This record gives sequence, C-alpha cells and structure tokens, in this order.
Amino acid sequence: MRVFLAGASGAIGRRLVPLLVRAGHQVTGTTRSAATGKELERAGVKPAVLDVFDARAVADAVRVAKPEVVIHQLTDLPREFDEARIAASYVNNARIRTEGTRNLVAAAQAASARRFIVQSIAFAYPPGGEPHPETDPLNLADPARSVTVKGAADMEQQVLTAAGMVPIVLRYGLLYGPGTWTETATRKPALHVDAAAQAALLTVSGGGAGIYNIADDDGVVSIVKARRELDFDPGFRLADGR
Repeated sequence: MRVFLAGASGAIGRRLVPLLVRAGHQVTGTTRSAATGKELERAGVKPAVLDVFDARAVADAVRVAKPEVVIHQLTDLPREFDEARIAASYVNNARIRTEGTRNLVAAAQAASARRFIVQSIAFAYPPGGEPHPETDPLNLADPARSVTVKGAADMEQQVLTAAGMVPIVLRYGLLYGPGTWTETATRKPALHVDAAAQAALLTVSGGGAGIYNIADDDGVVSIVKARRELDFDPGFRLADGR
C-alpha cells in the first residue's frame, strides 16, 4: 500500500519504517530536516521535508504521495530526558495534536486516503478502575496533565469524526526501548517502542474504526481489544535488536 508516515524520524517512526518497508509498502515519510530526509531515503522511504503547521505544504506532500493510509506519529518532545525541557515542550506538542492533526486530516481527506491512524496516549485515564478499557473517558480534569490530555482528546475527536476514512486511534503506553528516554519500563502503563511500531503496522491493513489501548499487559489498561482485533503482541521486538 501507499503509506504517508508523518513523523518518520521520531522514536516510533524510526522503528516503524523498516517494518513498513519490509512488508512491501510504498512509504513517504515526513521530517523537518533535509539531512534526516537523506537518512530516510537510504532506508527506502521517499522523504517529505516539511513543517506540519504549514497547511499548504502538508496538503501538497500528501497529494503527491497519494496515500491509501496516513499514519500520524508526530510529537515534539526532546530526545534526551530533561524534565525542564520536557515540561517546556508540552504546549507545542499539544499544538501538533490540535493544529497539526487538523492539517493532516484535511490533506488525507483531499487525497482520498482510506485509513487514518494516529498516536494517542494510554496514560491519561483517571485513577481507579484499572485495567481501563478504551470506553473509559480520559481524565480531562487532571491539572498536572491538562495541556497534554486536552490536546490528545481534541486530536482523537478530530480523527474519529473525520468523514471518508477509517479512523484508528492507538493509545500508547509510556515508551521505553531504543530511541526513547529509558531502556526499561519505569512507569505504567508501559510500552516498548518496537511493540508500538508493530501496532501501527498491524492497523495499516487490519482493525476496524475506533480506539485501541496499546501497552504492556501490566494491569493499568486493558489490551484485550488490541489482542483480539489486531493480534497485537506487547512482546514484539525488531529482530535486528537495534
């Protein structure tokens, strides 16, 4: 299939690219850096160097790619763990989830994409009632995570109500593994970055419209739906171990 991967150079995107290429998909991947675009090209991806806030650039790139599937893995978080920098990034990260998503959805609809897959969060449910199923509401009243959770909720609604495409929301746990802030699971719900990438691959051609919790089976969120409908395996790891 023709796949447009927004965020191809991010933590999940870097693990997802080889899975998509090995599966035979024709991938166009976005990055903000021309140098990173050359890396993507060497990995078998057609690079699209753009700023997701530039609606015209996004529309043009998606139109040229003619994707059947659009995957939204964009975030704007520091690569290294630094609490001050992470806190400072929340506002722009939320903007990506609101304004950036709006641009991607509009571009995908204009290009007649059939499926739209988006990265959301599984660590925003209210305390109590674990393991949380996908039908539980997000905790919009949490003052410590207000910007993050409201941005994610807005993003989800944009995707779930977008006409003409199968909308799929992947609520990811807190990432660990290569290219993330930690090599091991330190907080719950946790999720290895390779399993996150595999979940996105599975939804390129499988799974119905709706929300899926994608996380380790650590008791915080229920992954029954993802196991049943996507054949999701939280133990999946890339064979090369990179």
